[in-house]
Amino acid sequence: MGGVGAIRYKVAEAARLAGVSASTLRLWETQGLVVPERSATGHRQYTDADLARLKRISWFRSERGLNPAAIREALEAENAAADDENGLAVLSDENAELQVGRKLRSLRHTAGKTLEQVAGDIGIAASVLSTLERTSQGVSVAVLHNLAEYFDTTVSSLSGEEETKARALVRAGEWRNWPRTTPGVTVQLLAEGKNQMDCHRFVLAPGASSEGAYRHEGEEFVYVLSGRVEFVLDLGSVLRPSPGRFLYFESRRRHAWSNRHDGETVLLWINTPPTF
Repeated sequence: MGGVGAIRYKVAEAARLAGVSASTLRLWETQGLVVPERSATGHRQYTDADLARLKRISWFRSERGLNPAAIREALEAENAAADDENGLAVLSDENAELQVGRKLRSLRHTAGKTLEQVAGDIGIAASVLSTLERTSQGVSVAVLHNLAEYFDTTVSSLSGEEETKARALVRAGEWRNWPRTTPGVTVQLLAEGKNQMDCHRFVLAPGASSEGAYRHEGEEFVYVLSGRVEFVLDLGSVLRPSPGRFLYFESRRRHAWSNRHDGETVLLWINTPPTF
């Protein structure tokens, strides 16, 4: 992905440069092999990174005779190898910010669902889902979790948490941030890689909240480092732990939360198994 002002190619031009037909590009998109961006008017836009991927897909198909599933595995293996060579699986800033939306779009296309179908099933406007897919922004934590559950994945996975190479020691201030999908909510990664626990540091701006209740499998531990947070469990039990206090509850209980402090609230939040 290029930065702001990078070249974007329309379907016909991308197909010509990749040496395939426009209909082939659309087929590969439905198979989840490539997920182009969309313009404000809904037209497909391909980047230089997309073109490089298209050429690899074409090569795997013509020279190796691989089917779509095998091509996806081969591309993932190449990406993993490149990450290992770099010593750390770090995405560019733009990729990191856009990856949630791109992953959701890929999952939707693989499932053969339209924007309207998924949005209707989740209970949000199609325009909201479209914005999320294009920008990785604009939805609450509750909606993002419901989308992850809908596609049988987790928010942590959508955010690229499992793709980072684990570090045994993470110093204060050196943690990585999730893409900022929800206004006022900053999620910092304290334990990297594919682990048995999701370990995060939540920083909530004044008034920030989950904007709805959600639930999932597992158990959670929440320790209040500073500020004041309000948790509502099972749509009835209201808990307001102050700094130094903690909550421990089953994730299957519907839970919603909000920052009730006039400044930032900071939480240490652990989920096990990693189902957030």
